[in-house]
Amino acid sequence: MPSYDPNNIFAKILRGELPCHKVYEDDKALAFLDIMPRAPGHTLVLPKAAARNLIDCPPDDLAHVAKVAQRIAQAAMGALGADGVTVQQFNESAGGQVVFHLHVHVIPRKTGMPMKPPAAEKEKPEALAEMAKKLSAALG
Repeated sequence: MPSYDPNNIFAKILRGELPCHKVYEDDKALAFLDIMPRAPGHTLVLPKAAARNLIDCPPDDLAHVAKVAQRIAQAAMGALGADGVTVQQFNESAGGQVVFHLHVHVIPRKTGMPMKPPAAEKEKPEALAEMAKKLSAALG
């Protein structure tokens, strides 16, 4: 398996070199909105540890990412009125991974509303900022 690239886009976001619409952050994880959401509130949850994917992530960091993903899902159900949540996680190119820093997609869903195709269109920054504000508030 290839090694971790510290210059991937998510590593740059974690270092503050690139902006994001932050939903949640603690000492071990960061959650921010996907700029090309498949549904409103589509959030990415990352460990702060340099982990390429699920396979090489330290177990404690992986468990923490799962806990944060659960909190984001609960917040989306309440604050966004989601009827359900899709959680996705991909590993290596053959598994559908595009950015090689472990991340979990938490996608709030409404009944009868299909998800947009992956990377279909960029959301307006104002809409992302408003959505991040709603989710952050729901997380406390």
